Amino acid sequence: MMGISRLLSAFVTAIALVGAADAPPLPVVRDLGANLERFDYPWPVQIMTVDVIGQPARMAFMDVAAERPNGRAVVLLHGKNFCGATWESSVRSLTRAGYRVLIPDQIGFCKSSKPRAAQYSLEMMATLTRRLMESRGISRASIVGHSMGGMLAMRFAIMFPASVDRLVLVNPLGLKDSSEEGLGYADVDTLWASERKTDFASIKAYQLINYYHGTWKPAYDRWVWMLAGMYQGAGRDTVALAQAKASEMIYTQTVAHELERITSPTTLIVGTLDKTAFGRQRAPASLQQFMQAIPQAAPAAMRRMKNAVLIRLDGLGHSPQIEAPERFDPVLLEAVRPLPRRSN
Repeated sequence: MMGISRLLSAFVTAIALVGAADAPPLPVVRDLGANLERFDYPWPVQIMTVDVIGQPARMAFMDVAAERPNGRAVVLLHGKNFCGATWESSVRSLTRAGYRVLIPDQIGFCKSSKPRAAQYSLEMMATLTRRLMESRGISRASIVGHSMGGMLAMRFAIMFPASVDRLVLVNPLGLKDSSEEGLGYADVDTLWASERKTDFASIKAYQLINYYHGTWKPAYDRWVWMLAGMYQGAGRDTVALAQAKASEMIYTQTVAHELERITSPTTLIVGTLDKTAFGRQRAPASLQQFMQAIPQAAPAAMRRMKNAVLIRLDGLGHSPQIEAPERFDPVLLEAVRPLPRRSN
């Protein structure tokens, strides 16, 4: 694991890369709206209206059909710093293979509502995801979750096992309980204050270190603009509060103690260069070097699941579906492939 001195050195280097005086000026970030009203998704966005704390909320989603359907469906669940649109390459590969693909933006994220009174929970998100599936006539699907979406996918599989064909976890959070590693609790107000400082530079610096192991490609900028654009306008505080509540949810609602309850056929797909360890950036320096990143936590977590395999993508980071779709997509297609039926 990267030592603390090396991690801090990388962080300083990243800040220098994105903020040095002799570097080109940062792009002007356009106000995209708190619900990404001015950011285009690759397919038509539809809305399911739900009640959250007695108020209507809009859950955005894409439902993409295959030209030659194979009769099976896949649900793609985004991470905390991601949106449904970031699955674009995977959706294209899946639909070419015959799968119908449902891609929700969870309540509190991206094009969906961010109700101020909501107390976010993985149970709420799993329940709304299943309700969305049912509203679209999908009773059973392969559930694929990335990062925070991996935590959500695990919770979904525990709550609704009959609705899961295959479970696919892509660099998922929730494999470790960060409180057991010594990370202390931070209340929503503290997290909210931190989230208000978010901008293009901080997003890019964090992703450069943790997601893309120090190597940046121009194609990644689109996703930084997308996130930064939500923080630009009058909805900045709303977005920051939703993100703070999501962080508190991740800390307090780990699935790490319930991995044995996951019975669905499960594939963990892990980029080996992922540096993500939830909460590390706010942990004391003396603790940071001991917090396990996802690749280190994955083998032990996989062994605790009843029917799981681990696939390592060497040389890739936290977001292999973005970093190298040409490598990731074939692995995903194999992971959602129907299992052969057992003969009696």
